[in-house]
Amino acid sequence: MRDLRDLPKGHLHLHFELGMRPSTLAELAARGGLPTPRTTGFTEFGGFGEVVGGILPIFREVADFERLVDEMVEDAASEGIVYLEPSFYPYPYLEIFGSAEAAWEAVLNRGEEAGARHGVTVRWMAAVDRVLDTPEHGVEVAKTAVRFRDAGIVALGLHNDENGYPPEPFVDAFRYAKDAGLLSTPHAGELDGPASVRGAIDVLDADRLQHGIRAIEDPALVEVLAERGTTLDVCPTSNVQLSVVPSLAEHPLPALLAAGVRCSINADDPLLFGPTCLQEYELCREALGLTDEQLATCARSSITGGAAPADVQARALAGIDTWLC
Repeated sequence: MRDLRDLPKGHLHLHFELGMRPSTLAELAARGGLPTPRTTGFTEFGGFGEVVGGILPIFREVADFERLVDEMVEDAASEGIVYLEPSFYPYPYLEIFGSAEAAWEAVLNRGEEAGARHGVTVRWMAAVDRVLDTPEHGVEVAKTAVRFRDAGIVALGLHNDENGYPPEPFVDAFRYAKDAGLLSTPHAGELDGPASVRGAIDVLDADRLQHGIRAIEDPALVEVLAERGTTLDVCPTSNVQLSVVPSLAEHPLPALLAAGVRCSINADDPLLFGPTCLQEYELCREALGLTDEQLATCARSSITGGAAPADVQARALAGIDTWLC
């Protein structure tokens, strides 16, 4: 059996802080005299949000985020990840950094340094919060992202609860980002159904969708995704734990692949959901029955769907072909 650790892959759906090691969570909490925040006990998005809210207070200084970057990149390298595109929303931490710009400077600089040490190309996704941000603030997020385009921000995302917060109001932010050369990578088709996906691709001109799996509920929409070549950044365990799908065995990833939709495999929030990106690949092999050819296809999408430089993509794609030989 081929070792999935040796399969070159990208990781395109990872929320930065929630990719931290459990041991780091415990250490940062203890340093601040806090109990270790819980990371389990939710079955839907509302409970998930409460857990996330309990984690944010452990961050006290810039060095905490620099440590997370170092560990995130080291862990990625150990899993065979050659391209990493985490998302970051710096606005809860303005008291620590002083400004969103200072936060981005810290993580971008550290990401480049850590990537060089570990042989991982690191780029970033700037996040708009569809619940907390007004459309006007979304444009400001996009403008900040574009200012750091040459420093490593390559995409604009749209996060948080889709229900009651459709993508269309943020069209100006995404149009600004796309016109400046950033990828459009909103969450859609996770908590809400096909309408969310259609809004993301028709109005936000999405290059990738974070999740997107509920497009399976509309066969005509699945055909559109396949024809457009839109990549879905799929997170199987997250979908089960948030009750988006009943079980791994019933996950639509195999059906989406069979329909010709490009899909990458990702961990989403491994601190809370458990599996790393590598372990998600292993679960897709074991629980979903994906063949090595299908897993390689997902790995290719994880490389071509991101913004890795051409030489990085070429080496990774050649490595995927070698893995299959």
